[in-house]
Amino acid sequence: MKLTAKGRYAVTAMLDLAVHEGKGPISLADISERQGISLSYLEQLFAKLRRNDLVKSVRGPGGGYQLSRASSDIYVAQIIDSVDENVDATRCRGRADCQHGETCLTHELWTDLSEQIHQFLSNIDLASIITRREVMERAAKQDDFVRVPAQEEVSPEEKLQA
Repeated sequence: MKLTAKGRYAVTAMLDLAVHEGKGPISLADISERQGISLSYLEQLFAKLRRNDLVKSVRGPGGGYQLSRASSDIYVAQIIDSVDENVDATRCRGRADCQHGETCLTHELWTDLSEQIHQFLSNIDLASIITRREVMERAAKQDDFVRVPAQEEVSPEEKLQA
């Protein structure tokens, strides 16, 4: 099965937005830091996610991105499709030229598997993922990891004044 980094990163970034839903717009820099995805790559992904009405942008100070609708109404397959990604288990990328320009014996099997995977992902919404205890525990650890370096940058004098 082939799902490239583009699809994985898009789902991860959208899940990050869902986890932080209700906390206002989330900057791509914050997502980048928490998830270890380059900022420029996130900018490319979010342009596609916005065009496909999965996120909305908020401009200005404190701006960033938010989900365009409830996390229970956004499905993993929609995210993958929106970044021009597909889940393909065939060796030929669906072109049916697997064996010397002809369809191989197992082409339909792998095509059916690809369709089953897409259907499976079409039934998983972001809200159902974040209800899993281990997902929320990981998200909390990521938030703590991101906060710690920022706290260390404050000088002892500044801490006393606070």
